[in-house]
Amino acid sequence: GCAGIDTGAGPNQSSGTQALPASCKSDTPPIAVLLPNLTNPYYVAMKKGFEDEAKAQGYSAKVQIANDDDANQLAQAQAALQDKPCALALNPVNSEPAAAIVRAANDAGVPVFNVNVGVSETAMKSQGAHIVQYLGADNVAGGKAMATQVLKDLGDDAELSIGLVTAPDQTIVVSRDKGFKQEIASDSKAKVVATVDGKVQLDTALNVSSAMIQGNPSMNVIFASTGPATQGALQAVQASGRDIQVYGFCASELKLEGHYRACVAQEPEDYGKRVVEQIRDHVKGKKVPATVLRPLKQFVTGETPAAGEVG
Repeated sequence: GCAGIDTGAGPNQSSGTQALPASCKSDTPPIAVLLPNLTNPYYVAMKKGFEDEAKAQGYSAKVQIANDDDANQLAQAQAALQDKPCALALNPVNSEPAAAIVRAANDAGVPVFNVNVGVSETAMKSQGAHIVQYLGADNVAGGKAMATQVLKDLGDDAELSIGLVTAPDQTIVVSRDKGFKQEIASDSKAKVVATVDGKVQLDTALNVSSAMIQGNPSMNVIFASTGPATQGALQAVQASGRDIQVYGFCASELKLEGHYRACVAQEPEDYGKRVVEQIRDHVKGKKVPATVLRPLKQFVTGETPAAGEVG
């Protein structure tokens, strides 16, 4: 759901009572930061947020980039944990494999702060792993907001044949789709007729969207639940010449015009900064919330998300 994310800490395993690594008492406590890639503007912005705020707070952010490879991210985590950082900030490549990273950090006595892509709760439970905190967007609300906008623009009793461009291996994207489906169900004439996996990659999203459009001649709406998916779907619609309206999570600096009707955006640079602030509070002995959900910004026709405003 959109609240109460299970951190994996049981009643006798409160993450707030865990002893801190000795490095937290150093002059510039190190924070190990694990990010999926730097090809997505989202993570470029988040990296900046971590580095800038760490410097401002007297910490040092040591950022590792996994190049979208789960095994590579695990290896990076294992190497980083050997140095016993003060905390581990984890934005997983994918949700389920990331539980092994959390378990490794738990074993090393390093607190884990999960940001954006959530670690699978089921996988964490199976490994007996736990995080201190999850921070990210209110993704269910974002999906609902887009469905509400679809119904506002096209009519709440319109015949809607909808395609989804998603990324089912990421918990946040599943939440976005869930919110969209819940809200769009208020229109009995709205049907999701196809779902494709864009893998949070522009080229992949373009290819699968093109195939989905070709295979569904009645499709008139696409909901794309990541920034690259939105951009790929829009390019596919433009190439098809079809009258299909695109809604989704924003591609930064891409103006909303023509078939691109509305989007919601996160602020990943702000997320990076906030995670550092939460780590600082945790180190100071303050109780930090298990879940921090940030509101999304909405954009409509004629508006353009800024560089740091991205799905």
